[in-house]
Amino acid sequence: MNILEIENLNAAFPGNKVLHDINLNVKTGRKLAIVGESGSGKTVLAQGIMRLNPAVSFTGRLKFNGENLLDKSPRQLQKLRGREIGMVFQEPMTALNPVMRVGKQIAEVLTLHLGLPAKQAWERAVALLAETGIRDPEEKIFAFPFQLSGGQRQRAMIAMAVAAEPKLLIADEPTTALDMAVQAQILDLLARLQAAHNMTLVYISHDLNLVRRFADDIAVMQNGRIVEQGVTETVFTNPQHEYTKMLLNAGAVRQVQPLAEQAETVLEADRISVAVSERAGWLKKRSKVLLHPLSFDLKAGETLGIIGESGSGKTTLAKAVMRLMRSEGRLKINGQEWQPLLRKEIQMVFQDPFGAFNPRMNVFDIVSEALRVHEPEIGRQAMRERVVAVLQQVGLPDDILDRYPHAFSGGQRQRLAIARAIIVRPKVLVLDEPTSALDVQRQQQILELLADLQKKYGLSLIIISHDLAVIRALSHRVMVLKDGHVVEQGVLEAVFEKPDADYTQKLLSYYNP
Repeated sequence: MNILEIENLNAAFPGNKVLHDINLNVKTGRKLAIVGESGSGKTVLAQGIMRLNPAVSFTGRLKFNGENLLDKSPRQLQKLRGREIGMVFQEPMTALNPVMRVGKQIAEVLTLHLGLPAKQAWERAVALLAETGIRDPEEKIFAFPFQLSGGQRQRAMIAMAVAAEPKLLIADEPTTALDMAVQAQILDLLARLQAAHNMTLVYISHDLNLVRRFADDIAVMQNGRIVEQGVTETVFTNPQHEYTKMLLNAGAVRQVQPLAEQAETVLEADRISVAVSERAGWLKKRSKVLLHPLSFDLKAGETLGIIGESGSGKTTLAKAVMRLMRSEGRLKINGQEWQPLLRKEIQMVFQDPFGAFNPRMNVFDIVSEALRVHEPEIGRQAMRERVVAVLQQVGLPDDILDRYPHAFSGGQRQRLAIARAIIVRPKVLVLDEPTSALDVQRQQQILELLADLQKKYGLSLIIISHDLAVIRALSHRVMVLKDGHVVEQGVLEAVFEKPDADYTQKLLSYYNP
C-alpha cells in the first residue's frame, strides 16, 4: 500500500518552474531516499508534501493516505503537520525558535498534538533528547539553540519531529551537521522508530554512502525532474541514467600543495581555553570547561584540519581563535598580540551560511559589509568592483547583487559566505563545516575553490569537518578533539595511516578513503 502518491506534480515560484511532472509512489513502512545536486528540487518537493511554502504553486495530485493534499485548507494542513507528517529541516538553527529553550519547543509538540500535561510533556522531551544521543539531556533541555553544537541542534530537531509519532517523516539532510559515528546512531534511531511505529520515511541526502546503507528505495532528481528510481541496491549496482552514474563516481580529491621551505608563521595560539557558566536546574548555575588549554601554530599556506564528534569543542575552538567568545590564552597574528584591529587578518565561514546572513540584506550589502568596516575610505564604485571581482573568484555571476539569501541554493550560499570572508584579503580563513550541506559534486567544487584561493593568495586555513574525506582533501596537519581535549595531532598522513589514540582509530573506522 502506498502512503504517498505523487502524480504529474509541477511546482513553480512566480515566473520560475522548479518541478516538472513528478511521478513517485512511497510505500508504507519503507525508507525512500531522494538524491541529487543542490538546486535539483529535492527540498522543494519535500516541503511541498507539507505545503510549507505559500509562494510555491502546484498542479497535479499529491495524495497522502488517499487524500489529495492540494485540496486541503490551511486549517486542515495545520492538523496534519507534526501529527501525521513530521519534518526534520536541513538548517536546524533557522528552524528552531532562538528565544525558546529546546525542551519547551519539544514539549510544545507533545502538548499541542497529544494533549499531554506540561510536566509529562517535559519528562517525555528529556527522554526524546536522550533517545537521540544527546548526553546530559536533563541539562541540555534548558539550553537555547545557540548554546548547542550543530550536531546537538540537529538531534533536538529530530526529537521534535518524531515526538508525536507521525505516520510519515520527511528528513531533509538529517545528518548534515553530525560526525560519522553520530550519523550512524541517528540513522539507527530513525530505523528503530520506523520499525516500531510502522512509520514511513522520506530521506533527502547528498551522502550516497549513507543512502546505500539506510534506504530501501531511491529516487534521483536533476533539474526538477526524477531521472531514475528503484530499489536502492539495484540503482547503485546497475545505474541506468548518465546523471546517476556521475553522482556515484564523484568524490573528494586531495588538493594539498607543499608548503614553502621558509613559510612564515601567521598564527600562534598558546594555551587557548574556554569555560562558560551554564544552568544546572531551574535556579542553579555552574562553570563548565568547553575547551581545555591547547596550543598550535599555523604557517602561511598551511591547512590545519580539526576533527572530533559533535560537542567535542571544534566550533568552540574556532570561535575562541576568532575572539568571538570569551577565552583564556594568548593569540598572535603575524607576530602581533591579538587586538580588534587585526580582525581583518582572520575571517570565518560559518557552519550555517543562511543563519549567518542578514535576511534583509542583499548580496552586495552582505559581501561588501567587511569592506565598509575595515576599509571605510573606499568609494562606492570601487567597492562594487571589488564585490564583482570576488563573486567571480568564487564562481558566482555579477547579476545577483540585488538578490537576497533565500533565493540561493545551499551551495550558492556557501560560496557567498566564502566571498564575504575573503573580500578583505585575510591571512587566515577559519571554515566551520564548509561543505556539510552540499552534495558530492558541489563539495568538490568548494574544495577546488579553497585550494585555488590558497595557492593564489597564500591563505592559511583552519577547517573543521566531520567528513574525513574533506579533511583529507585539504589538510597538511590534523588535530583530534574529544570533550574539549586534544587527544592527537600531527601530519595528516601519519595520523590517518597510523593513529595512536583509540578515539582516533574509532573515528577513522567510519572512513573508507
